[in-house]
Amino acid sequence: MPEFTFQALASSGEQITGTLDAPSRREAFRQIESRQLSPLHVAEKSAQATNGANKKSTRSASGSAGPDPTGPGPRLKAARLIFFTSELADLLEAGLPVQQALNVMAERQQDPVIRRTGAHLRHHLRDGQTLAASFRQTSPSFDDLYTSLIAAGEASGTLPGVLHRMAQSMTQLHDLQRRFVQALVYPAFMIAACVALMAVFTLVLVPQLTSLLAKSGQQLPPITRLLLDFSAFCTAHWWHMLLGAGAAATLFRVLIATTSGRLWWDRAKMAIPLIGPIIETRFYAGFTQALANLITNGVPLLSALKLLVRGTQNRFYRARLGDVIEAVSAGEPLSASLRRAGHFQSLMTDIIAVGEQTGHLAKSLEKAGLRYDKELDSRIKRLTALISPVIIVFLAGVVTVIAYCIVTSIFSAVSGIRSQTG
Repeated sequence: MPEFTFQALASSGEQITGTLDAPSRREAFRQIESRQLSPLHVAEKSAQATNGANKKSTRSASGSAGPDPTGPGPRLKAARLIFFTSELADLLEAGLPVQQALNVMAERQQDPVIRRTGAHLRHHLRDGQTLAASFRQTSPSFDDLYTSLIAAGEASGTLPGVLHRMAQSMTQLHDLQRRFVQALVYPAFMIAACVALMAVFTLVLVPQLTSLLAKSGQQLPPITRLLLDFSAFCTAHWWHMLLGAGAAATLFRVLIATTSGRLWWDRAKMAIPLIGPIIETRFYAGFTQALANLITNGVPLLSALKLLVRGTQNRFYRARLGDVIEAVSAGEPLSASLRRAGHFQSLMTDIIAVGEQTGHLAKSLEKAGLRYDKELDSRIKRLTALISPVIIVFLAGVVTVIAYCIVTSIFSAVSGIRSQTG
């Protein structure tokens, strides 16, 4: 049985060193924990098999505390991922070794998802894998970009700082996403209210007046006849309209599921008034902030661009970045590559060119990210300030037209009834 040397901390804070026999590195960790010790470092001393008599100790160590690390790893939403990264950075910055920090995450956190994540990481790390590989196998939430930064921090010995910068960057990107969604919620609500109001008028109120207007025998105004015909059509064919809308939505989803269709849609979205500039600015803000974070943490420029391409959801910009990667790999500067690829703002390429000339590309990218962040916030405020009065005016116009048709029709009907009775 292999022999392992270990360093561990007792509950009193005393550092203990020793040796033990265990069939695997993972089992060595379990034996150390069964002695109420916190392992700091465990290494195999000899690979030769022995006839040791440590079976009792091995059996007693089989039930370490903490969540079960077997099974698929948990998925972490953005908020949990940010919290986990920030918490791990704080523990490492406080001086705890990685293994002990993961023990804390696996056993003392209140959130069960965070505990499971810590347990899975600890499980893979005890198998002798690197920290970056452990993150990669723990959960799909730790993508290539995340694990590459972990590997860079692990290799350079600056893991706490890398984790802090990652948490800050993810917080900024999450805030961008949240503000973007919030900017679309209110317009969507107003449009839904407008559609509901028109449906009530068309399918409920107007049909109730149809019999009264028919009895009057009066010639109705053209706009009133148009409203009644539209109401009759909607009442008779509403299910056809629903089927048509469902078929159109299904056809659209099938279209954008194809590579060419998704490429067309991702480019067409940026041509939508008010919404398109927000999508474009959001991409620039995320791109510059993520690239600055990667370069600051020691990731080479070409590798950073390849990571960003895999993480870019917009297929149109992904294709443009693919052209940029080819140019950069051929030795062309990043700013010139962006200009050659086209469809990138000249302001961003100029800022990047200044950073390349001064040798402070990461700082220039950070400044560009802050600028686009402010611009995005300004565009979102402008959208919410403009869309509200536009929809209110439209609603008021619709209500006014329908009310006018109903009132004039009622007056016509009453006049017809009076002439008949007189």
